[in-house]
Amino acid sequence: MSDEPATRWGGPGESPGFLLWRVTLSWQRAMRNALAPHDLTHVQFVLLATLWWLHDHEGPPSQQKLAARAGTDTMMTSQVVRKLEDRGLITRAPDPADARARLLALTTEGRTTLAGALEDVEHADATFFAGHDDLVAGLVRLGAP
Repeated sequence: MSDEPATRWGGPGESPGFLLWRVTLSWQRAMRNALAPHDLTHVQFVLLATLWWLHDHEGPPSQQKLAARAGTDTMMTSQVVRKLEDRGLITRAPDPADARARLLALTTEGRTTLAGALEDVEHADATFFAGHDDLVAGLVRLGAP
């Protein structure tokens, strides 16, 4: 092994990791712009959307189940959930089956906020990925759990 940096790529423009980094930054900007009118961060949006889906399809989730399904760190999820609760977008109720756990649900305001944000995020996604159906299909396969 040499002490000098070396790459198998001809330059950054050929490195898949670097290109993914650049595309990710661009997509994150699109998401921030889509969510700004709703006063939500992307993490808040993902947790609200995941909570909505879980609640409506599997019943009220615990905070831990929400974090697992969203793929987020449990401590960070706890902090974000508290902020969403403080804003009146979600509720946390004791789990009758586990005194240590809290079951989460969207409030009416949370559902309304999510409905508008989801529409804007899906529009931003459609615009960002327009004309790249093969790429989107590959990304879905790459990110599938």
